[in-house]
Amino acid sequence: MNNFFLILSHSYLSKLKAKSFIISTVIIAAVLVLLANFDSIISNFSNDDTSIIAVQDESGNLYDPLVQQMKIMNSEIELEPATQSMEEIEKKIESEELKGLLILSESPEGLPQALYKSNSLSESNVSGELQVALQNVKSSLAASKLELSGDELVLLSGPVPFEKEALVEGAKSEEELSQARGIVYVLLFFIYFSVIAYANMTAMEVATEKSSRVMEILISSVSPVKQMFAKIIGIGLAGLTQLAVILAVGYFTMIRKKDELVGGFFEGFGFESLSASVVIYAIIFFLLGYFLYATLAALLGSLVSRIEDVQQMIMPMTFLIMIGFFISMFGLGNPEAGFVTITSYIPFFTPMVMFLRVGMLNLPVYEPVIGIVVLLATIIILGVFGARVYRGGVLLYGKSNSYKDIKKAIDLTSKK
Repeated sequence: MNNFFLILSHSYLSKLKAKSFIISTVIIAAVLVLLANFDSIISNFSNDDTSIIAVQDESGNLYDPLVQQMKIMNSEIELEPATQSMEEIEKKIESEELKGLLILSESPEGLPQALYKSNSLSESNVSGELQVALQNVKSSLAASKLELSGDELVLLSGPVPFEKEALVEGAKSEEELSQARGIVYVLLFFIYFSVIAYANMTAMEVATEKSSRVMEILISSVSPVKQMFAKIIGIGLAGLTQLAVILAVGYFTMIRKKDELVGGFFEGFGFESLSASVVIYAIIFFLLGYFLYATLAALLGSLVSRIEDVQQMIMPMTFLIMIGFFISMFGLGNPEAGFVTITSYIPFFTPMVMFLRVGMLNLPVYEPVIGIVVLLATIIILGVFGARVYRGGVLLYGKSNSYKDIKKAIDLTSKK
């Protein structure tokens, strides 16, 4: 047992002290701080000057209603009548004294139409605002031609009242589903990137030690099961330490900005009504997903002799994680789909797909429990099988980038 904790602490501390690990932690934490202060940073660098648009009204009766609409919609866009020649206006647009020129005219039906000129068509926010304002003017003119009152126009253009009601007792409402969808979306990304990053880290750790020939000494003094799971747990603890630092930075950053985020980011992603059970399930499925894929990664990492071959060997494993993630993304829109339900019990997809169903639906307790049991059983089976491959695989040297080497590794283990 002393050897187990010795390897575990070595894996944990060596990973914790690695420059790449420290740098990545700092970068992710810095990105969180930047995202939380994104609006403030953008406002400091953005130009707060009012966008001035010259308006040439060929109809003679569209300018005033358009100005009124624009004042209601966006006070940062200022309209002024075009009193100069076209050449002078175009020069002012080129020198950025004016944002653009809007030419208004009437169609044969007597309704407004427009041509907008500017230096670039990429700034669609200004032209979009002008188009919406002109659309409102058009609606008002059309209503007056049809002799509709303001109330009748609102009634005609208003949305159809459409409510949804679930017949199953305890089913989530539309608002609860929207909030659940936001938080599940965020946590799915967290599980996906964390599992794929730390599983890759495990494979790299095994391949690095094997390439240094230290593995031969370790194998003779420590059983492969102890060695493999010591590395997996050590790197897992390093990952949890990294996540703890990142979450702490994120938490204290959000606390400082909570007054600005309430009703916006928090409400949109469901953080204001975050359920404790969802967080608990996220932690459970993250840990089980990590152990599942880290065990598989350690097995595959033991088959390669060079660090350069690691990515090629674990690519199918990476594809499995990606497929589970894509199924989960589809399931956000239709969590009750049949294939989503079926794949939630396939162990390589369970960590993300079952978590999606737990977060989005009111499942009976036995369904996620079955998913957890399936995962635990798969981890145990993979651990026993992986230990056999691991013991022989770490002694295989030379060009080794084929899955046929799994049989060679098992044969080598059986000869001992």
